[in-house]
Amino acid sequence: MPSFESFYQEYPCSYNSPLSCDRPFQTAQQIKGAKFCLECGFPATLPQQAEIKGSQGTYQIASFIGVRGLGRLYSGVQLKDKQPVIIKEYLLPNRCFNESETLKRKETFKRVGGVSLADSRIQNFRLVETKEAIADEKGERCYLITQGIESSQTLGKYLIEKGAMTSIDVREVLNQSLQTLQFLHTQKLRFPSNQVQLGITHGNISLDSTLIKLENNQKFSIYFCDLATWENLFIPPIIPQPAPARPEQDLESLGLLAFYLWAGRTTNFLSNQPLDPRDNQQWPDTDSHLKQFIYRLIGLETPFENAETARQSLLQLPKEDRGKSSVPSPGSQVIEKRLPMPLILIVILALLLLGGGILYWFLGKKTDSPNQYILWSRLVRNFSEVPNVPAGQFTYTGEKNSTWSYILTQSVENSRLGELLTRPKPDATATFNYEPVLSANVKNLIKSIEEVETNKKDFAITSLVENITDKLSKKQVAYDGLIVFVAFNKRDSNLANALGGQISLEQLRQIYIGKITNWQQISPKLPNLPVKPFAPTEPEAISKFKEIVLKNVPQDEALFEDTVKNTKIDTTKTQNQIRSETLEGRTTGIISFGIISKTWKQCTGYPLAIADGKKSAIQPLFQRRDRRSINPSDDLCQHDDYYVDVTTFQSYPLGYPIFVVYPKDTSRLPGGSTFAQMLTTRQGQCLLSKVGLVALQPMPDDINSYACKSVPQS
Repeated sequence: MPSFESFYQEYPCSYNSPLSCDRPFQTAQQIKGAKFCLECGFPATLPQQAEIKGSQGTYQIASFIGVRGLGRLYSGVQLKDKQPVIIKEYLLPNRCFNESETLKRKETFKRVGGVSLADSRIQNFRLVETKEAIADEKGERCYLITQGIESSQTLGKYLIEKGAMTSIDVREVLNQSLQTLQFLHTQKLRFPSNQVQLGITHGNISLDSTLIKLENNQKFSIYFCDLATWENLFIPPIIPQPAPARPEQDLESLGLLAFYLWAGRTTNFLSNQPLDPRDNQQWPDTDSHLKQFIYRLIGLETPFENAETARQSLLQLPKEDRGKSSVPSPGSQVIEKRLPMPLILIVILALLLLGGGILYWFLGKKTDSPNQYILWSRLVRNFSEVPNVPAGQFTYTGEKNSTWSYILTQSVENSRLGELLTRPKPDATATFNYEPVLSANVKNLIKSIEEVETNKKDFAITSLVENITDKLSKKQVAYDGLIVFVAFNKRDSNLANALGGQISLEQLRQIYIGKITNWQQISPKLPNLPVKPFAPTEPEAISKFKEIVLKNVPQDEALFEDTVKNTKIDTTKTQNQIRSETLEGRTTGIISFGIISKTWKQCTGYPLAIADGKKSAIQPLFQRRDRRSINPSDDLCQHDDYYVDVTTFQSYPLGYPIFVVYPKDTSRLPGGSTFAQMLTTRQGQCLLSKVGLVALQPMPDDINSYACKSVPQS
């Protein structure tokens, strides 16, 4: 595509680039209602509060962000629900497009502006979501309403700010991008006109049409935007029109993008000409395998057949063979870029001209990071796809009052979980019957393990695996955990608010061994109120509390039993007592703990974040709308509005794994290992999440919508 500076030559712009010039923006700021630049007559930017009406709603401009590709970006909101959006304004200025051309391109834009899956599934394939394509009937503007990707920026701006990527990060950019291209090239997609097409070529992959969203721990997500299908409609007819793009051109463009990211620049320092990948001097020397791969992407060596083949080859590449130099990764320190003075001046001038254009593209609804779903994508989809299921009836066990015994009674998918798991693969003759056992000694909960060791049961499900023998194997299938809660109500005075929504393991220890008996012993800011420690009845929960909080210190365990001897009751009864005291107008000092499945979908007790030593407190429950941890100001009575964040839970001090324990003896049918395979499919992880366990890996969406509903149940 020709450089943007050659566009709109019919307008005598001082900077020879009307689209990115700041004068149209200044005109709109200085003269209310101005529609054209005072200097050259190019369409002015839209003013704040301007409204754009479409078939799906009305959108209001909040502020001008800058320029990207062939359009100008604005932050805005959809007036109906106040949801933030990004508005990309495309121009058909009348000096460049005649009336017939303008009308034709508007109509085409409305038909092809945006794509979605033809079967209406919601799937995040890292293409910026398009809400609506709007054409101004009387004017010379079109608008693409899209979802924002918070805290994201184009890769072009990333290079200016951060410099070169490491080879490891370039590999991840390629991995995510090829996955998206594989989707674009092979799926049935629907345009706004309802026309369905098998596959689409991006046709416009560049540093300026690819967004990077930096996450914590130096992770990032890559998003594509500005597909040629609609972007190229706004190239003036005097400019040579690009030929229809082919899928292999997407691979070539992606290869160049990766080359630029790795090199840390797009131009040669000395000549200021575009970098040439044929020049071996321009390549980093840290990863010859990656270099060879990019050569093939670009087409300098045997090209890949398609995006899928390329991605499989990428995943099989040997690890980087480090040379004598390396560069920092995203989120790390900015390297010193030895730019020549003229280039520095050009960059500064560009920043000034954009008038705030070099800002992060933000103000959108928070989204998940797709690269965190790599483990999820590798799981077997459902029970029916688990191979080599042995025929037979298997009996398994667990503690009678354990988490597993409880969750099997919970309703899910219009049935009880226990019923679904009895015969999880209908076309197989394997059945799995649960028979819980009760340990005679609450202090030594090994009855279920003994049943497996003595061949009385085929396998067991438990979190208590510290003392299993070498005759047994274990496989983790989920996380469980304890939640500590205190009285909670919407009045100003409540313990949750006074505690700042958190408590430490040491404070818990002192409460449950009887050292802290009044809340003011924790802080004088807390109410002068007796502490009333309660405990649940599940032996497994008590055992884990003693292990994690009391460190299995015998003296502390004895003091704990004495402290809760009269307040060890079922979690539901504890919650009812808190509710009763609150309704009576009493300020209650009750604190208790319980397993997640009995405590997280209630709003009588506030689940406290837990601090371990000097580490920051961790709150694993997240508010769904804003994708953030809950706080005491949230209305927890909206049960569907919060969830357990899997990634955060993996660092939660009161979390612990749940295992399937089965014999190593190969002469016995592999009922336990097969059942563990079932539970670690996508379907199994979804079902466990719905009843209160925590999945082993993040899912693409919350468990009550897309991720689980998209997984067939048979």
